Amino acid sequence: MSKYVYAFGDGQADGAGSMKELLGGKGANLAEMTSIGLPVPPGFTLTTEVCTAYYSNNQGFPEGLHDEVANALKTLEQRMNKGFGDSDNPLLVSVRSGARASMPGMMDTVLNLGLNDQTINGVISQSNDPRFAYDSYRRFIQMFANVVKGMNGEAFAKILSQKKEQKNVELDTELSAEDLRELVGEFKQIYQASLGEVFPEDPQQQLWEAIGAVFGSWMTPRAVTYRKLHSIPGDWGTAVNVQGMVFGNMGDDCATGVAFTRDPSTGENYFYGEYLVNAQGEDVVAGIRTPHPINRDKHKEGDLPSMEEVLPDSYKQLADIRTILEQHYKDMQDIEFTIEKSKLYMLQTRTGKRTAQAAIRVAVDMVAEGLITEKEAVLRVDPDQLDQLLHPSLDPAAAREVVAKGLPASPGAASGQVVFNADEAEEQTRLKKKVILVRIETSPDDIHGMNAAQGILTARGGMTSHAAVVARGMGKCCVAGCGDLKIDYEKQQLITKSGQLIKRGDQITLNGSTGEVMLGVVPKIQPAVSGDFAMFMGWADQFRRLKVRTNADTPRDAKVARDFGAEGIGLCRTEHMFFEDERIQAVREMILADNLEGRKSALDKILPMQKGDFIGLFREMKGLPVTIRLLDPPLHEFLPQTDDDISELANAVGIRFSEVKEHVESLHEFNPMLGHRGCRLAITYPEVYDMQVQAIMEAACELVKNEGFKIVPEIMIPLVSHVNELKILRANAIKVADTVCESYGVEIDYLIGTMIELPRAALTADAIASEADFFSFGTNDLTQTTYGLSRDDAGHFLPDYIERGVLKKDPFVALDQRGVGELVKIGFERGRQTRSDLKVGICGEHGGEPSSVAFCHDIGLDYVSCSPYRVPIARLAAAHAALQEH
Repeated sequence: MSKYVYAFGDGQADGAGSMKELLGGKGANLAEMTSIGLPVPPGFTLTTEVCTAYYSNNQGFPEGLHDEVANALKTLEQRMNKGFGDSDNPLLVSVRSGARASMPGMMDTVLNLGLNDQTINGVISQSNDPRFAYDSYRRFIQMFANVVKGMNGEAFAKILSQKKEQKNVELDTELSAEDLRELVGEFKQIYQASLGEVFPEDPQQQLWEAIGAVFGSWMTPRAVTYRKLHSIPGDWGTAVNVQGMVFGNMGDDCATGVAFTRDPSTGENYFYGEYLVNAQGEDVVAGIRTPHPINRDKHKEGDLPSMEEVLPDSYKQLADIRTILEQHYKDMQDIEFTIEKSKLYMLQTRTGKRTAQAAIRVAVDMVAEGLITEKEAVLRVDPDQLDQLLHPSLDPAAAREVVAKGLPASPGAASGQVVFNADEAEEQTRLKKKVILVRIETSPDDIHGMNAAQGILTARGGMTSHAAVVARGMGKCCVAGCGDLKIDYEKQQLITKSGQLIKRGDQITLNGSTGEVMLGVVPKIQPAVSGDFAMFMGWADQFRRLKVRTNADTPRDAKVARDFGAEGIGLCRTEHMFFEDERIQAVREMILADNLEGRKSALDKILPMQKGDFIGLFREMKGLPVTIRLLDPPLHEFLPQTDDDISELANAVGIRFSEVKEHVESLHEFNPMLGHRGCRLAITYPEVYDMQVQAIMEAACELVKNEGFKIVPEIMIPLVSHVNELKILRANAIKVADTVCESYGVEIDYLIGTMIELPRAALTADAIASEADFFSFGTNDLTQTTYGLSRDDAGHFLPDYIERGVLKKDPFVALDQRGVGELVKIGFERGRQTRSDLKVGICGEHGGEPSSVAFCHDIGLDYVSCSPYRVPIARLAAAHAALQEH
C-alpha cells in the first residue's frame, strides 16, 4: 500500500530534497532543510500521488489517507506541544500547495487554520494579545472563503477599507483588537449571506476542505495557463503541505519576508529581499503594504528602514542561512521566512526564478566561486530563456518623457497601448496590437493577460510581489509599486503625480531596468553579445557537436546572426529579394511576358540586382557556408490582386488592363501550396533558375578573383518530390555555373542540393541523394504536407487541439518527432546510405526550438538553421543535447 503522508520536524524528515516528484518542490525542500538542521516549523506533506488519486476518484481521497493524516497530525501536535482543536492550547496550521516545478502564486494557500469561536480564546491566552488573535481570525475567514469556497475577496476588502475609514486609520496594523473582533463578526455574516451556510467551526472539517481546495487549485484556469506557458505536464499534480503556524503578526518583534540569495534581475551576488514587521506572508507578496528592504547595503536616503537595522540578530541568522542554502543547493534560492517573537523560521526554499541576464551571471559567477563546473553552468540556463536577452532595449540617445517611476521589478523595455484588465490584454494581442497591462496589483488570475502583454505596470507591490516574480519568470518587462500613479478601473485611466491623464489605448513605454514609465513609444536599440554572455556561450560551444547556421536574406540579417555566433547561412530565400520596389516591376514583366525572349529580357534586368544581393551576403559571411534557395513561391504572389493595382501595372508595362487581369486570373490556383511552385516552375521556365545560378556564381567569382575570397556556394533547389526533377535542374545548374567560372577564368567548388519538404522526397531520399550534394529539411512545409494542414489556416483550430490534449504542442512550433521527425530520420538515413558524405541539416523554424534541436542532434544531423535572434538559443540547446546524451 502506498505511503501518502511524509512528516518532518525536530531535525528529522521522512522525505528528502531528491523526492520532488513525490513530495513536490516545497515538501521536498522543507524535508531537506529540516534534515540539515535549519529552523523549520514541523508539519507533513500529502504526496502528488494523492492529487492523482483525487482526480481519478472524482475528487475523492484514496483509502487510508485519513488514518495517515490523523497519525501525522498527532506527531505534529507532540512536536508543537499543542492540540489541534484544543480550546486552551490550540494548534493552528497552514495548508499550502507545492508542485514539483515552481508555480509562484498560481495555486492556493490557507493560513491560521484551526481557529473558531472556542480556539480564539486559547490563542489569546497563549499570546496575551487579543489584537493578534482577532487579526489572525479575520485573515483565516477571508482566506477560507476565497480559497475553499471561491468567494470574491473584494467584499471582505471593502468592509476592511470601510472599517479603516470609520476609525480614521490608514494601515491594518492601526486597527484595535475590538475593531478586528467586530470585523470577524461582519466577515462571518458576509460568508453566510453569500454561501447560505455558517462558517465551519470544526477544525477537522476546515482541514479536509482546505486540503481538497488546494488539490483543486491544480486545475484552476490560472494554474492550467501557467503550466502551458512553462511546459509543465498536467499529470504531475501537486503535493499539499500542512505545517504548524508561526506568526509574523504578533507585534513589533515579529516579521515575515521573501528573499533571494542573489539579485534575480541582474544576478549580482547581493542578498536581495523584502520584509514587513507585524505581518503575515500574503501581505508581502500581494503588495497590500509597501514592504521594506532586508538589506541596508543599497539603502537610499528616504527609504524604509531595513531588516538589518530593525531586527539585526534575525538578519544575521538569515544571512548565515543564505550562505548555507547556496552551498548546499549550489544555486540561487528563493526563500520565505517568518520571525515570531525574535525567533527565525524558514518556511520555504526553492530554486529562484530569474531573468536570463541573471541566470547567466549567476552561472558564470558560481563557476568562478568554485560552486559549479562549466558543464553544470551550461545546463543551468534554459535555452528558451535566452530569448529575453536577444531583443532591443531603449536607445539611450532617444528623447523620453518620464511621467512616473516605480520599482525596476523585471528588466527590459516595452511599449504598447494601455489596457486595464487581463482579458483585454489577451484580446488586443490576438488582434496584433501591442499592449501594456496596467493593474493596481496583479493576482494569479491575471496570468493570461501578463503573458499576452509586452510589459506589466502596477501601482502596488514590491520587488518580490506576484507581478515581479511572474514577470521575471516570463521574461517580461515589469515596473511594480509605482505609487506615483492613481489607477481608476471604472474610468479606464491613470493619473500621474503631476496630474497628467493617461487613458486606455494611449501608448506608454516601460523601462524595467530603471522603473521608469514614459509617454509614447521610445525607440529601441539592438542587443549585443559580450561579457558574461560571451563567456557563457563560449562554454556552450565547447560542448556542442551540432553546427548552427541562420536563415538570412539580407546582409543586415546576416551580420546580426554572425554577431550572435551563426556558422553560416542555412537558408537564403531569394524570393524576398524580388519584392523590393526597384525590382518587383521587372519580376512582373517577366511573369507577364508571353515568350522566352520577353522573359529573358526581364530577367536580364533582375540579374545584376540578384548578383549584388549575393555579393553582400558572401561578404558578410566571409569564410562561412551560404545556402541559397532558388525561387520557391508560385508566381501569382508577385502580381497585384486589386483592380486599381492591376490598372497601375498595365499602364507601367504598356499592356491592356484586360490582358493583365486575364493573366493574373490564369495564375490562380485552388491550392497554391501544392501547386506550380519551386522546382516545378523551373521545369516549365528553366530560364528563371538559370538567371539565379548565374547571379550566384558571378558574385562568387568576382569575390574570389578580385578580393581573394574562398567561397563554396551551396545552391538549393526546392520542393523536389522526384529524383528526375533534381536530375534535370542539377544538369542545367552545372552548365550555367561552369560557363560562368570559365568566363571569369577561376575555379570554384560549388554544391547543388535540395530541400526535403515533401513526404515522397523523404521516402525516396536514397534515389534523390544520387543527384544531391546536400539535403536541407524544410520542416515548415514538411509539417504541412505530413499533417495535411495549412500553416496559415491551422491557427484557427490548433489551439483547440492543444486545449483538448489532441496534441501536446503546436507542430509548427516544436517538431513532431513521432511523425514529421520520423520522415526526417528516414530521409537522413536513406540519403546517407547513398552518399556517406552527404551534408544534412534543417532550415525550418524548428531549427531554433530547443526540443527540435535536441532531436536533430540525436539523429546525427550536421547543422540546424534558424532566424538570427534564435541562433544563441540553438547553440545552447545543441550544447544541452550533447551534455545530456546517455
